Amino acid sequence: ELEVFQSNHEGELLDYLEEVAPRVDGFVLNAGGYTHTSVALRDALVGVGRPFVEVHISNTAAREPFRHHSYLSPVALGVVFGFGVRSYLLGLRGLVAELTMD
Repeated sequence: ELEVFQSNHEGELLDYLEEVAPRVDGFVLNAGGYTHTSVALRDALVGVGRPFVEVHISNTAAREPFRHHSYLSPVALGVVFGFGVRSYLLGLRGLVAELTMD
């Protein structure tokens, strides 16, 4: 089962993570600009104790220098970026593969 959520508001993202964590096995997350700025989002992801894959549509390494830093990558299961909207599918495949390994 797959659930999709989108918000441009940091507080809504934090509330959502806390709300759904008990009923999900993991997350595929594109945090947008919060990737580079939100310690609160990082702490929430660590706090809920679920694996997550960080995804970005663009190649963040080829963009502005401030986009090269992620607060999320060090605590993520993996990171996928630069494949356009396919980044979501690749991230989901990686998460499912990790969750179903014997």
